[in-house]
Amino acid sequence: MLLKTIEELEKWMRDNCFNFDSYSVNGNFIHEGYGIENSGGLFMWYYTERGEKENLKCFATETEAVIYAYNQITADKWANAHCIGFTQNKEKSFELSSKLEEMNIPFFQDEIPYYGEKLPVYRTFVSGCDIKRVTDLKAKYYMY
Repeated sequence: MLLKTIEELEKWMRDNCFNFDSYSVNGNFIHEGYGIENSGGLFMWYYTERGEKENLKCFATETEAVIYAYNQITADKWANAHCIGFTQNKEKSFELSSKLEEMNIPFFQDEIPYYGEKLPVYRTFVSGCDIKRVTDLKAKYYMY
C-alpha cells in the first residue's frame, strides 16, 4: 500500500480501526507517543513524553515521512489493539476469552500489577475493526 499524504495515512488508520492514543497523525493531541508533522517544509517523525518532544527522523518529502510512519505503525501490535476487558477478577477474564472464542474473534490477554504486585489486573485486547463487533462485551467486562 502506498500512502502519499498525512491525510491519507489518517484516513487509512481510521478505516482500519487503528487507535490514535499513542500516535499523532494530522495534528491530534496525545500525551505520550509518536507523531508526524510538517515543520517548515520538513516532515518530522517524533516522540513526545511529558511535554517534551524529540525529533527522531527528518524527511524532505511528505511521502517519505508517511511511508516511514506507516511502517512504524503497522509494526506496532499496540497501534490497533483495543482493550475491551479490564478486571481484577480472573474468572471474568476467562469468561470473556470464552465468549471471544465462540465469536471467532482473535484476541490476546495479559496481566499487569495495576493496583500493586498482589492486586493484578487482567486485560483483554482485540485488534483492528473487531472492536466494532464487541462493544457490548466491553461494556460488560471493562471494569475501570
